[in-house]
Order: sequence, then structure tokens, then C-alpha cells
Amino acid sequence: MSAAPMSAKNAVFSALRGIVRSNSIGQVGIAIGVGALAGACVTAMTRIAEFAHVLIYGIAFDERLSAHTHIRPLTAFAALGLGGLVMGAFEHWRRARGAPEIVDPIEANALRGGRLSLRDGVLVAAQTLISNGCGASVGLEAGFAQIGSAIASRTGVSLDLRRQDLRTLVGCGAAGAIAAAFAAPLTGAFYAFELIIGVYSLANAAPVLAAAVAGTLAVRALGGAPYVVTAPPVAPLTVAHHLALIALGLVSAVVGVAAMRAAAWFERGFQASPLPPWARPIIGGCFVAMLATLTPQVLGAGHGALDLDLPLGIPAATLVGLILLKLTACIVSLASGFRGGLFFASLFVGALLGKLFALIAASLSPTLALDPTACLFAGMATLGVAIVGGPLTMTFLVLESSGDLSVAGGVLAASIASSLAVRATFGYSFSTWRLHLRGETILSAQDVGWIRDLTVARLMDHNPPVFAASAQLSEFCAAYPLGSANFVALTDEDGRYAGLVSVPEAHAQPKDVRAAPVADLAKLAGVSLTPEENARQAMAQFEAAHSELLAVTDPETGAVLGQLGEAYATRRYAQEADRAAKGVFGA
Repeated sequence: MSAAPMSAKNAVFSALRGIVRSNSIGQVGIAIGVGALAGACVTAMTRIAEFAHVLIYGIAFDERLSAHTHIRPLTAFAALGLGGLVMGAFEHWRRARGAPEIVDPIEANALRGGRLSLRDGVLVAAQTLISNGCGASVGLEAGFAQIGSAIASRTGVSLDLRRQDLRTLVGCGAAGAIAAAFAAPLTGAFYAFELIIGVYSLANAAPVLAAAVAGTLAVRALGGAPYVVTAPPVAPLTVAHHLALIALGLVSAVVGVAAMRAAAWFERGFQASPLPPWARPIIGGCFVAMLATLTPQVLGAGHGALDLDLPLGIPAATLVGLILLKLTACIVSLASGFRGGLFFASLFVGALLGKLFALIAASLSPTLALDPTACLFAGMATLGVAIVGGPLTMTFLVLESSGDLSVAGGVLAASIASSLAVRATFGYSFSTWRLHLRGETILSAQDVGWIRDLTVARLMDHNPPVFAASAQLSEFCAAYPLGSANFVALTDEDGRYAGLVSVPEAHAQPKDVRAAPVADLAKLAGVSLTPEENARQAMAQFEAAHSELLAVTDPETGAVLGQLGEAYATRRYAQEADRAAKGVFGA
């Protein structure tokens, strides 16, 4: 490419970057483009998955896999076994390359300032399509959100957006994708606010809502959303009905926490088994195929099964069996190595749980007259909150599905109860729980990456005063007269840190002890900072040590690398926290 076209391209990007960074209308324009692209990806992925189901399982084009009456066992074992083999090959290839774990949108916004790999986004989308296409019990929504967010991140990085603007744009990509999946712009927008960005503010409202609307319009223009939820109207709710739905929310919390703990248990079981990593998805796929011979409703996300089961009067024992089978299929699919989401699966299982709760409530208190449809909606929302998170997200999904404001109030109360119960007893959604199992400690997508970036290595004085611990106090006083330094780090014969000495305290010693080793005055010999610690950890160390200054040492060799003062670390932490808060609220 010649220099002239490159120069013109750079000029265009520079002008566009200036518009987006300085103009809120420009940010909305980029968000609309990102949302529309996310909607187009949702349509393409849905069509590919549906075609795979038709091709593999021989179902009709207008039929959903999980709604099929019967699946041939040989087909299920072959499809899920081969799908597991492909997923195992992906994992083997990734490990052979030494590739790091793929970052999802929540982790990217919490720890990496919104930076996502577009290549990883395409890889996750492909893995999700393979998993869902062969019939594994996972939904496509994780792939939808990943590719939408990755497109947004790549766009924002190309435009050199500020950290908070990039995080917001990643939320726009996820909002467009989820809104397109359910034809529900408010659901998509609050999915971004609650789960991807971690906060709602005036600064991010306009672009996220615009992206959600754009994603919805794009998918409608291209053929319709894949996960539209419909149900009969709901009778008006009384105070007693609200209390009953809150009880359902608590039941959903118990089921959700049990499912997440079971997922961790199954994952540890696969990892501890003698099976090589590439073989685990094959075994998991065969297990799901075995469950599919009992009922095809365990296959895929479960949208067809939800449409099938909604109008039916299903006995309580059958509902319990379907709930256990679907949850087990989902957990085994993910634990063994298939990739996908639990968003729609949690809605499906929650609907079954709601139907079961309505049956039990009718048998225990016939006079309560609790509407089964209200229980169905509340079960969907509350189990979705327990597993996925986002009480407002799930409430708006019910509102946009039912069009009934009266039921939305009861569902919101139940969702809040479910969310509070999960946070009090467990503390994580499924996404953050899986990150916790990898060693991360984030509880939401709120930006804590700046804390990790503000390390001791960045803050410390790299040229601290150092002196030999074996020298005499008189030599120390001669080397460091009053006013030359406040504290000096001592090192032993091997160059390892041996404590701190206060220069004023050393000069205050009587002259008759000046021949003693300076090491006699050393303090905090066993306390030091390491370069990798962040400012928050450093301040905790200062408080525990009751010292205004600490040495920074190499954790392996013990050599003194620098020193850090408490006042400076506190000031820099406050500055960065203030900057992050201004970015969130648009100040």
C-alpha cells in the first residue's frame, strides 16, 4: 500500500477519533454501529446452529432440537462424541501453543480496561457454535456476547479511546448482542449495565441504550430474534402473591448456588481424572447423549423445550426429573470442555421450577390462587438472577416478554430476594465463580484493573539508600548524616534485606555505643513489600507494620529493590480512585 492511501486512512481515523472522544453524539454513533454488527453476528450464528441441528439430527427447518419428540441414540452419541473430539482438539491446540485463558467481557472490563482480543472472540464464537450445533446442553448467548464485545473492543482500541470509554463500548457490544438474541432492548441494555460495565450512569446510558436498540432492529431486519419468550397474560397479583414469589426467589437461590457448586465439583472431577484434556469433552458429550435418550429436552439451550412445556400440565415428578436432567446436562457440558452460556438454560430450568412451585403452592394453599404463569415468569427471572446475575436484566426480560407491568413488580421483588440470598450465601454469579476458580477475586465487572496496574513497582523509589548490616553504627552515621535520609535499608553478607534503620534515631544514640553493629537498631527485618503488590495491598502492609516507609525486596533473592512511603502511596491511590470515579460518572 502506498504512503498516500495510508496517510489518508490515518487522517480519517484521527478525525474520527477526535469526534468520538470529544462528542457524545459521536460515541452514540459508534455504539449504534457496534450494536448493529452484534445483531448481525447473532443472526449468522443462530442460522448456522439451526442448520447444524437440521443436518445432524434430521429435524425440520421450523423445529427446535430440544422440542423434538425423539432422538436416535446412535445419532446423539456420534454427534456429541465427534463434537467433543473437535472441542478437545481445540483445547490441545491451545495448550500446545501455550495460549493464555480466553478473557471474557466481564474480566476484560474489570481487570483490563475493556481490552479484548477479536481473534479470541471469533474462536469463542466458533467453539460455541460447535458445542451448541452438535447438541451440547449450552446456549449461544455466551458466544453472542463475546463476539459483540470483541468487535466493540477492537473498534475502541483502533480509535484509541480512553479507558472508561472503551469499557462502555464493550458494554455496547454485549448489549446489542443480548438485545438481539431476545428482541428485548431494555434487557440487553441492563445486561450491559449490571454484568458487563458494572454500573449505570448518565455517561453510559445513551450509547448502551442506542446499541441495544440497534441490535434489536438489526436482528428483526435479518429474520427475527432466536430466543423470544412468550406466555399467556398474568392475573393481577396481591400482597400474598408477592410474598409467595419472594419465597420462590429464595428457592431459586438455593437451586442456583447448588448448581454452581456442582459445576465446580464436576470440573475438578474431570481435571483430577486420568483422562487427557482432549478426551474430556468426548466423555462429557457421551454422557449428555445418554441423557438425551431419556429426553431430547436436555439438548441445546432449551428454547424449543420451553415453548413445548409452557402450555402443558406437567406432573410434579416429571418436572423434578426435567430440572435435574437439564441442570446435569448443562453442568457436565461446561465442566467437560464444551463452551457456551447458561443464560437461556437458566430461564428454561427456572420456568420448570416456577411450574413446580405453582403446583406445590396450589396443593398446600388452594385459597392462595397463585397464577402459574406468574410463577413461571418469576422462576425464569429468579434462577436467571441466581446463576447469571442482574435482577433488573431479568425483570426487564419478563416485562418485555409479557408486556405486563403488574407482574414485573412481583418478579422484581423475587429477583432482589434471589440476588441478596446468593450474595449472602455464595457471593458470585456463574461467570465470576468460574473466574474465582481460575484464581481471580472479582465479584462484578466494576473496574478494578487500575488498582492492579498501580503496583509497588510503579510507585517505589528505585534508588533507596542501602548500607551493610555488619558495619558499625559510627560508620553508618558518617555515611548518612542528619538530613540525608529518613530511613536506610540494611543488607546482610548475601545481599538480602535485613531491616530498616532510622537515621535520626541512629544519630541520637550515645557515643559509647557507636562501636556496636548498626544492625542492633534495625526494625521490620521480616516485613517488606514486593514489586507485584498493588497500592491497596501496600497500604494494608503499612497499617499492619505501623511504619511510614517500607523496603521493596525481590521475593526470590531478598535483594533490596526500592522503598515506598505510605503518604505517597496513599496520595497516588486517592488520585487514581478519583480519576476512575470521574470516568464512571462522566465528570
